[in-house]
Amino acid sequence: MESLVDKKLFGSSYEGRRVFLTGHTGFKGSWLAMWLKAMGADVLGYSLSPNTSPSHYELLRLGVASVYADIRNRDLLNKAITDFRPEIVFHLAAQPLVRYSYDNPVETYETNVIGTLNVFEASRRVDSVRAIVNITSDKCYENREWVWGYRENDPMGGYDPYSASKGCSEILTASYRHSYYNINDYGKKHHVLLASCRAGNVIGGGDWAKDRLVTDIMISVSKGAKVKIRNPYATRPWQHVLEPLSGYLNIGQMLMEGKKEFADGWNFGPSDEDSLSVESVVKNIKKHWDKIDYEIDRVENQPHEAKLLKLDCAKARMFLNWKNVWNSEEAFKRTVVWYKKFYEEQQLLTQSDLEQYIHDASKQNINWTLS
Repeated sequence: MESLVDKKLFGSSYEGRRVFLTGHTGFKGSWLAMWLKAMGADVLGYSLSPNTSPSHYELLRLGVASVYADIRNRDLLNKAITDFRPEIVFHLAAQPLVRYSYDNPVETYETNVIGTLNVFEASRRVDSVRAIVNITSDKCYENREWVWGYRENDPMGGYDPYSASKGCSEILTASYRHSYYNINDYGKKHHVLLASCRAGNVIGGGDWAKDRLVTDIMISVSKGAKVKIRNPYATRPWQHVLEPLSGYLNIGQMLMEGKKEFADGWNFGPSDEDSLSVESVVKNIKKHWDKIDYEIDRVENQPHEAKLLKLDCAKARMFLNWKNVWNSEEAFKRTVVWYKKFYEEQQLLTQSDLEQYIHDASKQNINWTLS
C-alpha cells in the first residue's frame, strides 16, 4: 500500500538523505525504518537478524537495505558505514531488557557500551557524516525513585546491568561530544553534531520481546492464557512508540540543519498523568480487549526492578516545542487494537497508525508537521 506520509515533515530533512540506522529489526527500529522510508530517506539498516517470531520488521516488508551483523563486530560495522557514507546515524541497536541483563551482564555491557563506541568510531572515519543521534533510555539516570522527573543534567547511574550500561553509554556520548565533536569547534575542526535521546516506556504494535508488560499480556491473550503480573504497583511513564520517534527525528533535523545548541542530551516522555502503575495499565487495556485475564504473581527473590521512574521533558517542550500527540489512554487503545487486529484478522495497522498520528499532530500544529 502506498504511503500517504508527507515527505516534507521535519523540514524535508530526510528526503533523499542517506540514513544509517542500527537496530532496525527491533521494535522501535522497525517503526523508525518505516517512517524514514516513507519520508523518502535512503536507509541502510545494521542489526542482528530478527530474534522474535512473529517479527514486526519482517511483517512490514519494507525492502530496506540491510546488513545483518553485530555492532560488536568492528570490522563489519566499519565497512558498512564506510561503503554507505551516511549523512546521519541513528543508533538504536542494544540489548534492551533489564531482566535479561542480570543473566547476561557481559553481553549487555559489550553491546550497549562497546557497541556504541564502535558506532562512534566507525562514524568518525567517514567524512560524509553530519549528525549522530544515540538512543539510550530513561533508565540511564541514577534512580532514587523520587516523585519528580529526572532532568537531562541529573547524574547517570543504574542499579541493574542494563540501566548501568545505558548510563555508561550516555557518559561515552558526552565524552565524544567534548573530545571530538566539541560544539565550539563545529565548522572549524569538524562538521558533526552528536546528541543523545532518552525515552520512557514505549508501547505500540509489533513488540514481541520477552519481559515487557504489554507484550506479555498480548501474547498471553492470543493463547487464551492468564498473564502473571510481577510488580503491580511499579509506576512508569507510558507512551506510544511514535512519540519518542518524533522527538528523535526532530533532534536529527536540528543537527542536520547545523543547529549546534541541539547537540546535547534530550528526554522524551509523557506528562505526569500518563505515569501509571502496572496494575492500572492492565485494567486500562482490558477495556479494549475483554479476553484479557490476569493474576498478581508476587514472586520472592526476583531481580530488582525500579518501582518509580519519571522524566522531566520541559527542555524538549521549551526548545523544540515538542509534545505528545496521544495521551496514554489513546496509546493503550491503539496498541491493543493493533494486536487484536493482528491476531484475530491478520491485519497490520502500523502504517495506518503512523498516518493517523501525523494527522493528529498536524491538527495540533506541532512544529515538525509544519512546512
